[in-house]
Amino acid sequence: MLTKTQNKYIRSLTQQKYRKEHNVFIAEGDKIAREWLTSSVAIQMIVATEDWVDAHARLIGKHPEASLHTVKEHDLEQVSALQTPNKVLLVVERPPVETTLPLSEWCIALDGIQDPGNMGTIIRIADWFGINHIVCSPDCVDVYSPKVVQASMGGHLRIKLYETELEPFIDKVRIPVLAAVLGGSNVYEQTPLPAAVLLIGNESKGIRDVLIQKASNRVTIPKLGGAESLNAGVSAGILCALLKRS
Repeated sequence: MLTKTQNKYIRSLTQQKYRKEHNVFIAEGDKIAREWLTSSVAIQMIVATEDWVDAHARLIGKHPEASLHTVKEHDLEQVSALQTPNKVLLVVERPPVETTLPLSEWCIALDGIQDPGNMGTIIRIADWFGINHIVCSPDCVDVYSPKVVQASMGGHLRIKLYETELEPFIDKVRIPVLAAVLGGSNVYEQTPLPAAVLLIGNESKGIRDVLIQKASNRVTIPKLGGAESLNAGVSAGILCALLKRS
């Protein structure tokens, strides 16, 4: 079971300032928990129902560094960041901050992405297409927020995540920079690239003009119907499928 102090500690991790202070984050749900427990990443706490603990004793045994707390479902509800709590929650130690920026490899650069669902989806998309790097501007949503971790479905384990100002980063890269905008070149007519930076902008404001000006090319998914715009995560998925086909 959890003490009141432990309960309060876990609930505090829904806030970015406490995640940074303690250098941890929450990973919640059966599939996500199994992925993290399969990895060698250090786990601080495992909070789970008795039946989940019994069913996954081998995985739990791989992490002797973690404190194990067997709880009732209503206890898990009190600390869960989900509307519908699952049977397991992990408090995971954040990996070291990535400092060597990817200057010549495929990556996705995100300018001010604010929606946790979009961020998590883009991490998952990068994982699917074998894009190992995501570079985030400082005003992006925290990549370790519970909703981002939930939406990424384990993508954090395989994707290197960076936070930096995008202008100097783009100035240094040695590969094409493709800005996803309206009114650019038809992406269906683009040749797949061996390496590039795909620049995706804020959900409402798009990519800042200063970054668009630095891009090698501007690409657009042609509009055939009546929708005003595409979700940032959906756009990233379509563009990755068309631009990275090898």
